[in-house]
Amino acid sequence: MVSPSIYGLVLAGGASTRMLRDKAALSYHGKPQLQWTWELLDQLCERAFVSVRPDQAKDAVRAQLPQILDQLEGKGPIAGIAAAQAAHPDVAWLVLACDLPYLSRATLAYLIANRDPGRLATSFRSSHDGLPEPLCAIYEPASRTTISTYIHAGKQCPRKFLIQSDVKLLDQIDRRWLDNANTPDEFRAAGGALETRPATRTLHVQYYAVMRERAGRNEEDLVTSAATPAELYAELSRRYPFALTREQLKVAVNSEFADWSAPLRDRDSVVFIPPVAGG
Repeated sequence: MVSPSIYGLVLAGGASTRMLRDKAALSYHGKPQLQWTWELLDQLCERAFVSVRPDQAKDAVRAQLPQILDQLEGKGPIAGIAAAQAAHPDVAWLVLACDLPYLSRATLAYLIANRDPGRLATSFRSSHDGLPEPLCAIYEPASRTTISTYIHAGKQCPRKFLIQSDVKLLDQIDRRWLDNANTPDEFRAAGGALETRPATRTLHVQYYAVMRERAGRNEEDLVTSAATPAELYAELSRRYPFALTREQLKVAVNSEFADWSAPLRDRDSVVFIPPVAGG
């Protein structure tokens, strides 16, 4: 069975009361956070939209992006999810808050790669309390009726909805992935942390034999701060149940055998080669 397409939705209908200024307009990556987050979704999803209140539709940050207007006043983020599902009921929705400065393409690619279309949603488990993170999650078409019933029962907390539902939960590889910024102090702290964050690069990784079995895939593109094959293998070993040690493997970069300490560059292709069975 073909899985439903995924559309992206950035929730940008909040009042930003604690921040004292519009969180969607803040800049962590050289452009408004709403624009930056929408662009991440637009790269990975078939289509991408922003969720806004009707009175926000014409403001400078939101007006330039495809919009879905909230239809339920005072219901918070779940109103945006419900409006998106009403507008396009046959697709899955990758829903994001617009106040996640540490979010990356790798975060979303990992979420999509590990999606379970047979459940109502796929979400990350909070690194702080272990509960579902509702504002970086994929909501399947089957969740539409359940969410509508939940709202009509007078409920509006998307986290409690996920707690009560059939949801696939993923562990965060980086515990800061989904830390948000809600206050001026958190905004300043996030800006400082991102300035000193290690440079990232996009790598194409291929898996063979037992490596393919453990990873559950033949290949993948990932965004990483790993600067060498050794660092990359350590990162992947935290994600997948790789049992082989570095001493049991060879590594090739761009089709040539390489040292584990060789520098990795953006767009490199990396292969970890396990022992060959037989004599």
